[in-house]
Amino acid sequence: MEVMDPAALASVPETLTTPRLRLERMRADHGPAFWSLVEASRPDLGFVGWAPAIVGPLHARAHCARNALRPTHPLGLIYVAFEHGSSVMVADLDLHTFDFTVPRCELGYVGHSACLGRGLVTEAASALVRLAFEFGVERVAATCDARNERSINFALRLGFSVEGTLRHFERDPQGALCDLVCLSRLREERLA
Repeated sequence: MEVMDPAALASVPETLTTPRLRLERMRADHGPAFWSLVEASRPDLGFVGWAPAIVGPLHARAHCARNALRPTHPLGLIYVAFEHGSSVMVADLDLHTFDFTVPRCELGYVGHSACLGRGLVTEAASALVRLAFEFGVERVAATCDARNERSINFALRLGFSVEGTLRHFERDPQGALCDLVCLSRLREERLA
């Protein structure tokens, strides 16, 4: 059995670049850009568990500061994406819930509503999935509220496959029971 070394996450780069984007590991000073993403995208964040707690710039900064402590923790590797030459945060993305014995993790993603439809969030998420595979992960999963068709379709565009639905698996941010759609992409399904 091949087990991934958790220490590998300590060597994850601070910055990743793609043709159009710069991805940076989350820092406390990302707070203002993160607040702008949340404010502009509020109508689209109904399925995002942490969104109701971000009610102002100080909350956004505290959120970024807390998450900045997580990059080398087994439960989270968090990046934010900016278009080259811009201070607008395009997306907040993470690889989380690592199980190093498989090895596997999950992908989380939130895009800035004004940036949707340009492929920027897809480019950023694809970079994180590639990073996971480069570090030895065999399986990257995504779980989406079954009502969140946009999120499910996004994962499908990333090359994920639907595995099934977990019925009444958790409560949504409003407290209602919800079903989760499980999707995954395997290492051997990497796209060039």
